Amino acid sequence: MASRDTPVFADLVPLRPGGAVKLPSPESDEVLVAALRCRDPEAGALLFDRYATHVRRVLVRVLGPDPELLDLVHDVFVTALESVNRLTEPKALRGWLTQVAVFTARGKIRRRMRWRFLRTVSPQEMPEPEHRPTDFEASEALRSAYRVLGQLTPDDRIAFALRFIDGMELTEVAEACDVSLATIKRRLARARQRFGELSLGEPALAEWLGGSP
Repeated sequence: MASRDTPVFADLVPLRPGGAVKLPSPESDEVLVAALRCRDPEAGALLFDRYATHVRRVLVRVLGPDPELLDLVHDVFVTALESVNRLTEPKALRGWLTQVAVFTARGKIRRRMRWRFLRTVSPQEMPEPEHRPTDFEASEALRSAYRVLGQLTPDDRIAFALRFIDGMELTEVAEACDVSLATIKRRLARARQRFGELSLGEPALAEWLGGSP
């Protein structure tokens, strides 16, 4: 049995010239991050298998049903693979991927907002979503909610969606947005007030808003 001082990767066997190693199938996020940093060919697929559902959920909560969802999921994992060396705490891999997803969604929102100043797109010109949303995602209330959210600033929209649609705790929202708890509270206060004002024109939101804390 290895002693307590034995390095974690002491029994890894180099497979290729240049010091590249073959890592065992990672069971923990720490080992998975090490595998990604060593460019293990199977690590990227394992990262996707482990967290694709989570990343998709974050993107859907921020953006709503979106025709570019699959491309955005892909973008999140490309960014993660390219920047994994900047992850300071491997145990926080899930939270870090949440941040990457949030910032990917924010970039998409901002690009769309800029695009509106240049061109007006009719609903007939928009592509149909590749996957029909289900449950709450398919409800008229949610469609109305995202119409309203589309009128908020990107930062306030993201904070509201993560807190009140996805149900994240305040500390989780702050971490996902990479800001302080005080900052996220200010964003949520603005977002709730603005959302309430804009929702007066959306009858489908009456019951949802009436039942929210």
